[in-house]
Amino acid sequence: MRERSSKDRAVPERSQNGGESGVTDIAFSSARQLARLIRAKEIGCLELLEHYLARVARHNPKLNAIIATRLPAARTAAREADGALRKRGTKLGPLHGVPMTVKESFDVAGLPTTWGLPEFKRHGARTHALVVERLLAAGANVFGKTNVPVMLADWQSFNPVYGTTNNPWDVQRTPGGSSGGSAAALAAGLTGLEYGSDIGASIRNPAHYCGVFGHKPTYQIVSPRGQHLGDAVAVADIAAVGPLARSAADLEIALRATAGPDPIDGAGWTLALRAPKWSSPRGLRVAVMLTHATAEVDASVQAPIQTLARFLAKQGAKVSERARPAFDPDEAHKVYIQLLRFATSGRQPDEQYNRFMQGKGSIAADDFSYYAQFVRGTTMAPREWARLNERRHQMRLAWAEFFRDWDVLLCPTAATAAFPHMQEGERWERMMSVNGTPQPSTTQMFWAGYSGMCFLPSTVAPVGLTKEGLPVGVQIVGPQYGDLLTIRFAQLIEREYYAFVAPPGY
Repeated sequence: MRERSSKDRAVPERSQNGGESGVTDIAFSSARQLARLIRAKEIGCLELLEHYLARVARHNPKLNAIIATRLPAARTAAREADGALRKRGTKLGPLHGVPMTVKESFDVAGLPTTWGLPEFKRHGARTHALVVERLLAAGANVFGKTNVPVMLADWQSFNPVYGTTNNPWDVQRTPGGSSGGSAAALAAGLTGLEYGSDIGASIRNPAHYCGVFGHKPTYQIVSPRGQHLGDAVAVADIAAVGPLARSAADLEIALRATAGPDPIDGAGWTLALRAPKWSSPRGLRVAVMLTHATAEVDASVQAPIQTLARFLAKQGAKVSERARPAFDPDEAHKVYIQLLRFATSGRQPDEQYNRFMQGKGSIAADDFSYYAQFVRGTTMAPREWARLNERRHQMRLAWAEFFRDWDVLLCPTAATAAFPHMQEGERWERMMSVNGTPQPSTTQMFWAGYSGMCFLPSTVAPVGLTKEGLPVGVQIVGPQYGDLLTIRFAQLIEREYYAFVAPPGY
């Protein structure tokens, strides 16, 4: 009897309404399944790594998702992981032997951390980011890094150092950003797990565009230490770091492995995330927000989310399309954009900052275009920031009241499915078609900030395809520190309704 190849060992994933996705390659299995196969000695750690590397060699040239590797170290780690399996009594981590990649912005010793800037091309990290250390401690084998936009500041992933990353569902379209390489690599079966960052849907947006799962954690439950540019160490407002995966179960494994206090800033606290007790939709209280006048959502994205809501209602969930936290969403968007732009203002070149300072006086008080708010946020005085921050915290408490009555809020991640590459001009000048009407690409950041600026966790889960065959994800928003609730809700969707589907041709 011939030994089965690694391709033969795949475990089919479930798709909509209990079907199967048709996945036949082990590379598309979840990280949890891969770890189980390794523990059962059905596949070796080095064998699995080489299988992924063969796929990277075959598919990555047309995607440009993985842009840096540490293969000698990864192969050594795989051999050591195989050796540990042969030793009795060895304690194995939950990700033992699973090959994975991380976003380029995380320090990985020996690899450059550029954030897409040519001047940092030779900036080789001396140590691992804390998240990377914790993933390695959990047994993962980090073999490379994935592409990002310049300064992590786009919903596309292209830069002058590594070039453009393409979406595996359609290489003429973006995979999203700024964790675009992360989502593209997962969707194409080039890696077992991923880790990204999110201040403006940079985990959520690529997960939606590429049809994978992503989790933006509650602010500061996962330390970003080592996910900074150059010598910077300060923690940015709103920003979070979190996992992306082909299975919602993997999100929980990765979050548990990386969340918790760091040795300095977390020396005086512990993290205790409560897991929900429900196991079915029956009795769940689900608010649904399909679109909003501030950032209209295309019908092709609304429809799959509404279909999911109807399914949940039929399964016994209480579903409302009217329930909202008690504040004006339009005001929330204005507060978010200005807080966001203030949070990232320190990264901007002096030339751009000085230009904004000189031009801010010519912006009309009633101008709330993205550019106007960008300038205001970048140049605001501390007194103005304090006023907006106070309003943000009032909204945060309104969210807490909302979640007394509702378990989750379901909403879009973006206004459309993945759009064609648009790399000319400023982001706010790039237009996309939403229900036949042009909309600035930056307008849809409403869906990032509505919950994100208030520190809330959000999980994105795939829920269907558009008529064009592009993935659509739903954003699952939960209460502060309700990370396991939103992840478990994504697991419920995955088990009962729709799971990861591999793009054609991979």
